[in-house]
Amino acid sequence: MAAPAATDRIALLSGVPLFADLSREEVARLAEMARTKRIRAREELCHKGDPGSQIYIIVTGRLKATTPSADGKEMTFSIVGPGEVLGEMALLDGGPRSATVEALEACELLSIDRRDFLPFLEQHPRVAIKLLATLAGRIRTTSALVEDTLFLNLPNRLAKKLLELSDRYGRPTGEGIEIELRLSQTELANLVATTRESVNKQMRAWAEEGVAEMRSGRILIRQVGTLEDLAEQIEE
Repeated sequence: MAAPAATDRIALLSGVPLFADLSREEVARLAEMARTKRIRAREELCHKGDPGSQIYIIVTGRLKATTPSADGKEMTFSIVGPGEVLGEMALLDGGPRSATVEALEACELLSIDRRDFLPFLEQHPRVAIKLLATLAGRIRTTSALVEDTLFLNLPNRLAKKLLELSDRYGRPTGEGIEIELRLSQTELANLVATTRESVNKQMRAWAEEGVAEMRSGRILIRQVGTLEDLAEQIEE
């Protein structure tokens, strides 16, 4: 598949919330800097500790940002998709990548080098402010994950996570709400900082109760109200 033409890159970048306030001419300048990158499902975009010299804008597909531990375990901070950006932390401070990013699906991205993007930010402070807001949102998400791990038991925080996924990727069906994002039990466990075995046990219990179940990598929520009640209960 050929790389998008310059006019296509302009259209793609114009649809990104980060650049919504820019004129067509300003977006065209960005498009000249952008390069297309495609990665396969389960391929790494970058690894934690790598030099961070680009910011990425997601055109198609979804990716997960994780941090690995020395013993091979993994925690997933976020899942990002079309219109979102990746690499803003390393872009701003010039440090190494703070997370490993892996494609959940085949993805197409636009990358812009730090040496080109930083001068652009200096000339367009509204974009810089939006980028800082994106970074602040990521920090809030990470803080909430830490708090949930400390204060909520597994059924509570798993229910909360399924509701979040449902809000972003849910599709109503005749049986309930199907989350249109393929996740393994290990990946679901990494989203709530637990083990695959614990998630497997909880999902089996919910399947027997008619609350929620996993089918071929897709999650079906049958009783939203039950999950909402669990998500609001703090472990004492």
